[in-house]
This record gives sequence, C-alpha cells and structure tokens, in this order.
Amino acid sequence: MGAMSVRSQSTEPSESSETVHRAGFACFVGRPNAGKSTLTNALVGQKVAITANQPQTTRHTVRGIVHREDAQLILVDTPGLHKPRTLLGERLNDVVRTTWAEVDVIGFCLPANEKIGPGDRFIAKELAGIKKTPKVAVVTKTDLVDSKTLAEQLIAIDQLGKELGFEWAEIVPVSAVGDKQVSLLADLLVPLLPEGPALYPEGDLTDEPEQVMIAELIREAALEGVRDELPHSIAVVVEEMLPREDRPADKPLLDIHANLFIERPSQKGIIIGPKGKRLKEVGIKSRKQIEALLGTPVFLDLHVKVAKDWQRDPKQLRRLGF
Repeated sequence: MGAMSVRSQSTEPSESSETVHRAGFACFVGRPNAGKSTLTNALVGQKVAITANQPQTTRHTVRGIVHREDAQLILVDTPGLHKPRTLLGERLNDVVRTTWAEVDVIGFCLPANEKIGPGDRFIAKELAGIKKTPKVAVVTKTDLVDSKTLAEQLIAIDQLGKELGFEWAEIVPVSAVGDKQVSLLADLLVPLLPEGPALYPEGDLTDEPEQVMIAELIREAALEGVRDELPHSIAVVVEEMLPREDRPADKPLLDIHANLFIERPSQKGIIIGPKGKRLKEVGIKSRKQIEALLGTPVFLDLHVKVAKDWQRDPKQLRRLGF
C-alpha cells in the first residue's frame, strides 16, 4: 500500500472457505456540520442520530448499528470536543477522549467543500494522541466539489496526518446524500474491527434507551430559536412514561411526563414565552417527533423547573444523567 490509499472500488480478497465475522465499535468525529449524523444515518439506513444544525447537541451516546453478513459495525456518537469552560465542558471532553480510546476505529469527517481549518487541527491533534486506534479520514460532501478540489483536499488531509506524526488507515471520499460510496466506507471500516460474533440482535438499530432519545428530542425542540440566549442551559429529564389506563387496545395513548431544567429563574420566561405560547409549540413539535419515533399516540406533559447552576454542580449533573 502506498503512502496514500484512496480507493474507489473495493478490492475484496476472494472468499476463503471460512468467512471471518467481525464486530466492533466505530465513532465519527469532526467539527459541527462535518456530516457526521448524515453519514451515520446513511450507513444504518435509518434516521438514528438526531441531526441538529447546531454544534454539541448530541450529548448522549446514540449508537447506530450496521448489520452485514460478515460483520456488525456499531457506531458510537461522541459529543463534540470543544474547549471546556465549565465543569460540564470538561466532563464532555473526558467522555470524548475515553470513547475515542475505547472504540476500534475512528472516522474523522472533513467536508470536501471547506479547507482544513483550526477546528479540524484541534481535533486531529487530539486524535494523534490516541496511538492504538486506527484512524480513517472520511471526506464528506464530495457531491459539492469538482474533482480538482477533491484531489487537493485529499492531499491536504494526507499531509495533516504526516505533520502530526500518524498515518491514516484509509482516506475515503463519500457523499452520504448521493449515497456514493457509503457501502464502500463500510467495506473499509469492517476489516479494522476485531473478529467476533455479533454483539447485538439483528433487529436493533440503536441501543439508546427510548427515554434518553425522547429527552433529546424535547431538548432540541426547546432550543430551537433560543440557542443564543440559552445555548447549553437546558437539560431534559423524562420522569415517567406510562400507557394510559382504560384505553381500548386499538387506541392506546402513552403519557410522558418530562421536566425541562434551566439554570436561572430569568430563563423561565424565554422557554415558556408570552402566555405559554412557546412552551406549547415545543410540546406540539416534540410530541409529533416522539410519536414518529415510538409509533404510538402520545400525551406529553412538560414542566419547566429551575435547577440552580446545574452545569457547575456535580450532584445535579449526576441527577440529570451526565
């Protein structure tokens, strides 16, 4: 293999009599909007990671699972790595580093249509510190550039590895939107996984507990349009989910009670809005998404509570699931 391996066709070895099954964990990293969630969804073939057009919203490990004849690839979504300013920030970064060291392969997503910037370097430097894990550079959004721009980006990425003293296991251009080479990416990730049986049953697409996904959907809806005022200061806890009693079997209803925690009383008005209009919209929007996720009608009961400075208080952080 040359110093740089970019593949367009999969060069699969001829089938040996014993097909080896592999199973393992991969995570995609990259700046916000580098195409991580889109790629996860394309690989899994279903919407799993909650795509948000804002940085650092997926705080929890949402895993998508790619089932193949010869392998099972489990995608772990790490939160965005960023320069910590609070206890929460530091804890997020610890979570990120631990996750990176524990997975079998890391895919670093770099958009083809943007030059490598300081944010990419910051992540690449961190990656260089994680010696044992193979790193695959995934060049996303290739449908947005011509072949010359793409070639330049591939060379720049190769150089970036050399500068930081590591070799990319693969450099793969993909366009998840055009579905180009997404299966090729899976072909290249699989050999980097350890041999072993499937770790999850066939039907599983994500092992994220439903409650966490629901909390994340509510949080997303609540942040819509007020991110500048409340970027991280919302935490959502689903207190309980109960099927409504006395309902006929063909007309079930799920009662979901959730609390939205904010840090200061002054933020309450922002979330609730004039005459409760905003909170109502948040409820309607997230309820539709939850119903789509669970495939059942939902009655959503939302309450806004103040948990003073929860981002800086380890006891509160634990209670809110961080």
